[in-house]
Amino acid sequence: MAEKILILGGAGFVGSSLAINLKKHYSQWEIICFDNLRRRGSELNIPRLKNLGIDFIHGDIRSSNDLDPGIFNVDTIIDCSAEPSVLAGFASPQYVLQTNLIGTINVLELARQTQARLLFLSTSRVYPIETLKSINLVQLPTRFSIAVEQTIPGVSHLGIAEEFPLQSYRSLYGTTKLASEMLIEEYRQAYGIQAIVNRCGVITGPWQMGKVDQGVFVLWLAAHYFEKSLSYIGYGGTGRQVRDLLHIEDLLSLINYQLEHFSELDGDVLNVGGGADNSLSLLETTRLCETITGKSIPIKSEEIARQGDIPIYITDSSKISSKTGWKPIMNPEKSLRDIYNWIIEYETILKPILS
Repeated sequence: MAEKILILGGAGFVGSSLAINLKKHYSQWEIICFDNLRRRGSELNIPRLKNLGIDFIHGDIRSSNDLDPGIFNVDTIIDCSAEPSVLAGFASPQYVLQTNLIGTINVLELARQTQARLLFLSTSRVYPIETLKSINLVQLPTRFSIAVEQTIPGVSHLGIAEEFPLQSYRSLYGTTKLASEMLIEEYRQAYGIQAIVNRCGVITGPWQMGKVDQGVFVLWLAAHYFEKSLSYIGYGGTGRQVRDLLHIEDLLSLINYQLEHFSELDGDVLNVGGGADNSLSLLETTRLCETITGKSIPIKSEEIARQGDIPIYITDSSKISSKTGWKPIMNPEKSLRDIYNWIIEYETILKPILS
């Protein structure tokens, strides 16, 4: 069982939540969080980490010198460090490519030199945009729904499975993550590194600093709470586009299991998400936010979709569920109420970031 863990992106939403969760479960473990603090709000997590005796090191995975095997001689590396925005790939390709691709090479070199196990957080964005757009959909009053009849493999009423075709373009962000997955597989074969890849859908929960292109459910609830305007962008501007959401606690319970059963799951590439039962359209999210906050805000309508956007993504997590018995527990309403309670509790420090 691993006793010394390095969490890359450790001051971010997933990384810090994971570090805190693991430290509470395994107080004797040494946990090191490593982050470049580029994302606004990540600095708020440093006191939370230090209060639990978790080490924090400021560094950048783009620099191999920052990942010195002499300093980071660890048992397990958990990589949550990516630039997670599709839009950033269009606006600033250099940073996305260097962080997500060069960064992965540096991480793999550290794993090779220390023989550490690697748990890698990938993304549903490895699946190609045009193929996802060509899924047969049904338009219901409040959402799009996946039709019964499909011509593409890996699509069903459960969502997108690992068999979904990978041929075609997927955004620079998605490509860097898919390339990282391929490099991980090569390092597994060449150097005997143990590795698990989780292709995560939308993760949400407290301490996520939600933005338009990453953390949409926090963004939506915060906009209602602080009474800021929003927009339904693309697909008729009606808010019917759908995502499944996975509460951070549900992801953490899966990662706990994976750390305890690493060699059984070594080499797996797994879709991880909330699934069809935990999916919402933007319109449905608005109605839930109105109920939870008691506030209604103006929502504009824009016909044209943003570059790289898709009308629906729902994760089919059947493979990981059948292997491990893991299933998400937190439903969308519970997840949004949890975010609401967090905003109320920390409103003073969150308002400059979330409003």
